[in-house]
Amino acid sequence: MTLKVCKKEEKMDREFQKKFKFEGSINVLTQMMVDPAATEKRGGAKNLPLRPGEILDVIQFTNQGQILCRNSQRRYGYVPQAVMLPL
Repeated sequence: MTLKVCKKEEKMDREFQKKFKFEGSINVLTQMMVDPAATEKRGGAKNLPLRPGEILDVIQFTNQGQILCRNSQRRYGYVPQAVMLPL
């Protein structure tokens, strides 16, 4: 990775930690796939946009039936647990 890309990723990670009040280091717990039968959804304030069949990195499981995830564009947000499938 170039220095520019690395700094951009660090900045996005810091913004994520501030927005979601996430403390500590960002560790990927596992990867999951969005159900291919699910409909495509636009993201909201803290929700991640969903595309059927997309592979997401799981950062944290929450107790409200949501999963905190990161997509391939390094965007973070909540995803309903009902539309996620284990790999």
